[in-house]
This record gives sequence, structure tokens and C-alpha cells, in this order.
Amino acid sequence: MALTNLRSICRSLPSLAPQLSVLTAQYHAKVIDHYENPRNVGSLDKGDKSVGTGLVGAPACGDVMKLQIKVDENGKIVDAKFKTFGCGSAIASSSLATEWIKGKSLQDAGKLKNTDIAKELCLPPVKLHCSMLAEDAIKAALNDYQVKQSSLSGSQAD
Repeated sequence: MALTNLRSICRSLPSLAPQLSVLTAQYHAKVIDHYENPRNVGSLDKGDKSVGTGLVGAPACGDVMKLQIKVDENGKIVDAKFKTFGCGSAIASSSLATEWIKGKSLQDAGKLKNTDIAKELCLPPVKLHCSMLAEDAIKAALNDYQVKQSSLSGSQAD
């Protein structure tokens, strides 16, 4: 019985191809590119004093995003990594965000808005929360870095 059902499903796969292309067509090519070829996936050492880590989530959809920055002694972001559990738009938003903040000052990175990410990726209104997560993750990573620096300067003053 199960084998018969499996054969039936396998035979119907070619007929599903047009439906799958319609689903893919709903994502902009930029989202598909970042989803299929994500940039800067990975982790940095969260114990490193020059690394800031932001971990944010969206309870409504279950997306979780970790974004990390590595900052040099001049306050410039020299590396950024992310790990995201979520849809293609969430992964694309994280990937694009890490590309954009690399090489920026902390102040300039903090100015990046979700609307910039959403516009670049052509996200539909139903996916705007993905770009908001990316903005929140950047802000959380910047805050974590600044807290680490404050505690370091406080302990050095003692």
C-alpha cells in the first residue's frame, strides 16, 4: 500500500514543476541569490573583547537571527557573521546586512534601517519583519560590543 502511494507521488513530481516555479517567482532574484549563496555565514568568538553578538527572534514566525561583528581598534567593523534559522527572506536579510556593515564605523552601521534592506531585496509587506530582525540584530550586536568595551574600560580604571 505504502509503496503504491510512493510510486504515485513520484509519478506526479514532473507535474509539480510549474507550481514550484511559481513559488520561486514570488521571491525577488536578490532574495534567491542571498538564500542560495549566503554571504558571511558562521560565528565569531563571542568571548573576544572585539566581538559584539546580537541574538534576536520573531515569536510570530519562529525566525531566529544571530549576527556578530568584529571591530578594530579604530571602531571600524572588520568582519561580520550570521546564523539564521528562518525563511529565505530572513536569511537574505541577514546576509545583506553583514555585507553592508563590513567596513563601516559603529555609528554608520547603527544608521542602517530595515527599510533599506527591504527596499534592496524588494521584500513584500508580509516579509518586512525579516528586515526588521536584521536591523534589530545589528543594534543588539553594537550594544553588546559597547557593553563589553564599557566593562573593559571600567576594569582598567580600577
